[in-house]
Amino acid sequence: MLKRPGRMYEDKIQKYRGILLVISVPLLLIGFVLILLPSRAPSESIQEYAISGRKASLNGGAKTYAVIFDAGSSGSRVHVFCFDKYMNLVTIGRELELFVQIKPGLSAYAQNPQEAANSLQILLDKAESVVPRDLLSKTPVRVGATAGLRALGVEASDRILEAVRELLKDRSRLKSEPEGVTVLDGTREGAYQWVTINYLLGKLGRKYSDTVGVVDLGGGSVQMAYAISEENAMKAPRISDGQDTYVKDMYLRGRNYHLYVHSYLHYGLLAARAEILRTSGSENPCISVGYEGYYKYGGTDYPVSPSPSGSSMHECKRVASKALKVNETACTHMKCTFGGVWNGGGGDGQKNLFVASFFFDRAAEAGFIDPNKPVAEVRPSEFEEAAKRACHTKLGDAKSVYPGVEEGNLPYLCMDLVYQYTLLVDGFGIDPWQKITLVKKVKYQNSFVEAAWPLGSAIEAISAV
Repeated sequence: MLKRPGRMYEDKIQKYRGILLVISVPLLLIGFVLILLPSRAPSESIQEYAISGRKASLNGGAKTYAVIFDAGSSGSRVHVFCFDKYMNLVTIGRELELFVQIKPGLSAYAQNPQEAANSLQILLDKAESVVPRDLLSKTPVRVGATAGLRALGVEASDRILEAVRELLKDRSRLKSEPEGVTVLDGTREGAYQWVTINYLLGKLGRKYSDTVGVVDLGGGSVQMAYAISEENAMKAPRISDGQDTYVKDMYLRGRNYHLYVHSYLHYGLLAARAEILRTSGSENPCISVGYEGYYKYGGTDYPVSPSPSGSSMHECKRVASKALKVNETACTHMKCTFGGVWNGGGGDGQKNLFVASFFFDRAAEAGFIDPNKPVAEVRPSEFEEAAKRACHTKLGDAKSVYPGVEEGNLPYLCMDLVYQYTLLVDGFGIDPWQKITLVKKVKYQNSFVEAAWPLGSAIEAISAV
């Protein structure tokens, strides 16, 4: 008698039920454990990472290196980073990055492009010494020149950049491409800085209101960047051809961000000195009594001498406001910073501000933060208080009062602190009593990493490999 197909399957199940139980129970337990396991935190695993709106993923288990040169107006620096397959930073020796710097910057060699390129050789040698030999040809190298080279003009900067490209082509084993050596436009510099700090803080992948805003004061320019709502992004004003857009769309760890970013060329600390001196004439209320000389910036010598009545914080603030063109340019948008520039609309992404570079340096030198601690919480009003003291200090006394300030910067300490306060409060509209975080390095895992744009560039370079 033939058995029905259903009956045959039932008989087989009965016959092998012991084996099926042995196999199925462990499988069910494994599945249950996997469901309960927590997902990795943003700072632990970044498998999908992109800048400039494209998605990218890293595969494989090998370490990946990136070499980034920051060719700034005050000096040249090299950063070497190493990532695992999840885009976590891993150590190079005992540190999470190799960081070496030299002075002066490329812009100091405006008349000798080859000498400018050669100045990077010592940094290049240091970088190559920490990258494993078998990875040198696979390791991307980028050179991002910032405001110092922008100020030289297209012809002079192009000659220097071409000499740097030849240096990398002829004397380096790293993976270089012509487009990897460039004058970094201000919006990209600001975006990289925002990515760097939020990456190190483990903020990427969270909603925009959980991220932090960034103000980065360099020598030749100052950048502000912070994430804004989609509603504010839709309100971004149109700007004329040839200018940077106000909003940069970025895809970072599975989340889209609308990043307001603007770079103010000629408003970095060193460039601002030149503008303040040009605006006020030879006798300047920001200069310490007892100093006579010249300030050189961008190939121009500016005569420098104090006002006959001595330095004055209030008079210096008036001159600094004039240099910033505060209230001099009509605001054609809903709300502006200085110079009639749209401010991004504000919002939660701007509430927690991390302020970097010269802001940290001058605060440490003026003595109102600890230079041995890489992060400090302050208020803009503290720059004003420090400026009062600096403006009342004669040059002859300044060296003993401010032992941490380089001698060449002593005559300008009053000016620098006044400008920084004016930039934050009158320029960017930050409340004098709002807490801001001055940052030199950011703690990541058990180490500290430079809070600078090259890490953001490295992440993009690795994502493109």
